[in-house]
Amino acid sequence: MYEKRTLPNGVRILFEEIPYVRSAAAGIWTGTGSRHEGPEESGISHFIEHMVFKGTASRSAAQLAELTDAIGGQVNAYTTKEYTCFYAHALDDHLPLALDLLCDMFFCSRFEDSDVNTERGVILEEIGMYEDTPEDLCTERLFSAIFRGSSLSRPILGRPAALRRITGRRLRAWRRDRYLPQHTVVALSGRFSPADIDYLCDRFSQMSGNPRPEVPPASYTPAITVRKKEIEQNHLCIAFPGTSATSPDRYTMQLLSVILGGGVSSRLFHLLREQLGLCYNIYTFGAGHADIGVLCIYVALNRAMEPRAFEAICKTVREFRENGVTEAELARAREQVKANVLMGMESTTSRMNHLARSELYYGRIPSYEEITAAYDAVTRDAISALARNTLDFDRVSLSAVGNVRTSRQYAALLQG
Repeated sequence: MYEKRTLPNGVRILFEEIPYVRSAAAGIWTGTGSRHEGPEESGISHFIEHMVFKGTASRSAAQLAELTDAIGGQVNAYTTKEYTCFYAHALDDHLPLALDLLCDMFFCSRFEDSDVNTERGVILEEIGMYEDTPEDLCTERLFSAIFRGSSLSRPILGRPAALRRITGRRLRAWRRDRYLPQHTVVALSGRFSPADIDYLCDRFSQMSGNPRPEVPPASYTPAITVRKKEIEQNHLCIAFPGTSATSPDRYTMQLLSVILGGGVSSRLFHLLREQLGLCYNIYTFGAGHADIGVLCIYVALNRAMEPRAFEAICKTVREFRENGVTEAELARAREQVKANVLMGMESTTSRMNHLARSELYYGRIPSYEEITAAYDAVTRDAISALARNTLDFDRVSLSAVGNVRTSRQYAALLQG
């Protein structure tokens, strides 16, 4: 059972004691990501994620690295479109030091210009790495196209022109103006002491600032984007409007996705790989944000296989939309998803993530019993209704990377 403390400044601290484990996972989550950036600041949230490891007012980058290794745990960070997370996983004996490291990096990073210039090169190389990863490039171009005109269209890593203008001063100003107490959640799961909670309350009670304005809502616009690249396979991502991360239909959508293409018994995997032998890799996934979401079908295959693959995918999706699912399919998908939820309970990191992400998106923490009950409550009729509402080929989108055809040719393939 978790507990929650809301500090006078608005910071929320959630903690869940698991006395039979010997480790704890801690995370500092700030509700600031690439979605909150303007074009001239593109990539600044991700830049800060890198820079917190480059030294603080009292510790050099080398000292931070040595202390991380000395505790035998993990200290890391990541950035999404809607939040940034700084986290640690350590044995309970080393937890006080791990929390001190996290807080030192979060509050006291120096952002020296010499380090900024060095790390800018690292981030530009990271962008190059994504350019050389067709799967990532394909999905990033898809989101850029369907969310065009919205900050959701911009990449998390940022754009090189904007990154070259970022200085240590701008990073410090961004942290001061955007890392605000009302948008900060601290989560701790595992084995810890009351002193650890007191330490976190003391450190985060010092935060100040007013809530930022809400970002404008995004909208989905059907789009087709193609990118020629000299690679062996073509990488394709087909998208339909989905559900947001906060939608009551999110449980139904996840089961829909699993049945359509989320496992080795799913319809698309079984047909395109096992029966037709058209590809090695095909799957569905959902991307949900606070106010909007998409459902995607990803496949990688040889260009010559594309016409048969499109025919099979479109036929399968249309049959799914028209005829719904069987009780056996629903039962398999439900157990698959519930197993993932319940097995996640065995990880302190997963439990910490559940606490923080739920608090950020819902303002409450649904219990694992509530979550599994929500999946149990999904019916075949609910999946059919959602499929009819979302799997609409008048609103289909596509991103293609590789030895690609023209946008007009892909539009024809999608319409059969």
